[in-house]
This record gives sequence, C-alpha cells and structure tokens, in this order.
Amino acid sequence: MLALAGCGALLTAGCSAPGGAGAGAGGSPPVSPPASPPVSSPGSAPAEASGPPAKGSVTVSGEVAKGLESPWGVAPLPGGDLLVASRDKGTISRVAAGTGAVTQIGRVPGVAPGGEGGLLGLALSPGFASDHLVYAYFTTESDNRIARLRYDEQRAPGQQLGAPDTVFRGIPKGLIHNGGRIAFGPDKMLWAGTGETGNTALAQDRKSLGGKILRMTPDGQPVHGNPEADSVVYSYGHRNVQGLAWDKDKRLWAAEFGQNTWDELNLVEPGGNYGWPEVEGKAGRAGFRDPVAVWKPDEASPSGIAWAQGSVWMAGLKGERLWRVPLRGAALAAEPEAFLQGKYGRLRTVVPLDGDRLLLVTSETDGRGSPEAGDDRILTLTVR
Repeated sequence: MLALAGCGALLTAGCSAPGGAGAGAGGSPPVSPPASPPVSSPGSAPAEASGPPAKGSVTVSGEVAKGLESPWGVAPLPGGDLLVASRDKGTISRVAAGTGAVTQIGRVPGVAPGGEGGLLGLALSPGFASDHLVYAYFTTESDNRIARLRYDEQRAPGQQLGAPDTVFRGIPKGLIHNGGRIAFGPDKMLWAGTGETGNTALAQDRKSLGGKILRMTPDGQPVHGNPEADSVVYSYGHRNVQGLAWDKDKRLWAAEFGQNTWDELNLVEPGGNYGWPEVEGKAGRAGFRDPVAVWKPDEASPSGIAWAQGSVWMAGLKGERLWRVPLRGAALAAEPEAFLQGKYGRLRTVVPLDGDRLLLVTSETDGRGSPEAGDDRILTLTVR
C-alpha cells in the first residue's frame, strides 16, 4: 500500500488512521466479553465447554516462495501449489509447492492499482475441480468489484486466465480502506469484506456497500436468509474488513482496522452493527456489537486471519507480528499472544492448510515496509 496524501504520517499503520483524526468515539479499555451462545453465520453450532491451551507456539517450518511483489490474496490449489495475487501488478502467479518456482499465469484486465487498491483477495470456486474458476476482488477506475476467471493450465504461461466475468460490482473505492478479502464459506456462498474508503458515513449507511460484510451466491445474487431480502449486506458498521475466517463450528470471525484507538476481532452476526464510526473498540452501547478482542494499532493493524487449533491467527501489518487468539466458543479462552514480532516485517495474509499448518504472507513491498533481499515471502508455519 503506497504512502498517500490524506492518510498523513499514520499511513504507516497500514492504514489504521487517516491523518489528523482523533480517537474514535466510544473507545474504551478492553474487557472480557461475557460468554454467550453464538448467533452467527448460518449453521452455527453450540459453543464448546473447553478451549485450547492458554499458551500456544509457532514454528516456521519452511519458506514456500520469496521475491514476490506486493502479494495480497492467496488461494491453495488442489495438489499443494498456490495462486498468489500481486496487488500493484494486477497479476496472478502460480507458486510450485515443491520448488518455490513462481510462474505468472495471467493479468486481470481492468485492475487500477493505487493507494490500498489493486488486485486484492482471491478464492477458488467450490466447484473448482470441474469449473476451474478463480474469483478475484479488485479495484477498477470506478469501483471495487468481484469477477471470476477460468484458469486453463493447458495454455501458455501468462495467458492461462480467461476473460473476467463480473459477478458483483459497485463497491465503493478509494485511496484507502478498500477491504478486499473474499472467501467461500461453509455454506458455499461467497463472502466479501469491504471498507468505507475513508468516508466514515458509508459504514452506517444501510444502502451503501462500503464498510460492510457481504454474502452472495457464486453468481453475485443475494442469498435467501440474509438479514434483508434482495440485499447482499450481512453486517455493517465496519471500517475496513480484511480478515474473514470460520471456526470449526461455522462461526464467522472478521478482523478490521481501527482508527487511532482500537483494532478489532469481531464475531460476525447477521444484521449486526459493529459501530463504526460511532464506536471504536468495546463501548458496551446498546445497538452495537462489541469486538471479542481489541489491540492498539501499533501492535496490530490487522489484515488476514485464519482459524486453526482452536484459535484465530491474525496477521499484523504495522504490528509486524502474528497474533494467536485462543477461543472458547464465542469468547476468549485466554489473552491473545504475539509471535514472530519484527522478525519478518509486515504480515498480510494467513491461510489455513490442514491440521496445525498455516501459510503466512509478508507485506514488505507494499510501499510501507522496508524490504530486504528475498522479500516478499510465503512461509509455512506449524502452530499450536
């Protein structure tokens, strides 16, 4: 993400605050929320009586790839290779799991990089084995949108992506706060996290797509059971959602940037209002959902998240660390723990593999880091 006018010096937070703004209204010291039965994503299950151990561990067990430019979204392919989006180049590359070789498979037409915008999240169709469709969230000259492209491995490298078929358009764009994470949930529906582009009023505007979590069919249509008929909006009052993950009981968790006071990890409930810009952090105010965990932006500025081993694992940009958030059902099981602090720089994306393995993507070449030889990297982690 490039340093921009309008975010001021605080753009290095990634972007945790537009310059000159004070602490958000309603910010308050973190308190442990009461444990309660989750009322989250479709298919929620009862909370567990016990959680993971209070203390965890992280081991860097390998380096999958290096020398990547502005990596953002990552989609594991059947067989272990990876598709990786370059935010600023607007390209998708394939990383060979065994050798780390990086081969560009194609460019996404219409991507207009700028600030925090560009080619962002990637997701494979639930029917990828037969339809070979790759979904991409990206910024154009006029909006943020989601398109699907057919991946044909039989074509020459660099020409393996078909023409984009836009399934959803009209998400507000800006130099900052474009959201960008997409994922197919346990319900096989397409979910997307959006940002309010620095225009804070969009987050509370129920008619705007900015500052929301969206749920739609793979064709971009509203899903039966969404909070409002004929709307893809699932929750609102968000500032900039870049992390989406489901736990084993199909509860949806989301990470988002705060302003000057609190970054947040939220349990997402249908129709929930997560407060921005009226509330930042835990305020205990009627009508707003409090986050389950909060951090100072200097310690987090969160982007991608993943669920593994009973915890949410959250990548920190400005915080340059990986957070472990142990959960007991819908509540904290213990205080969050930080790992890898300062060791690999800014951290962008976390991807679950299987069991106790995660992929971790660094973000030193996004215009705000201090890249060294070999950046950016994708690492394999073993976690507990």
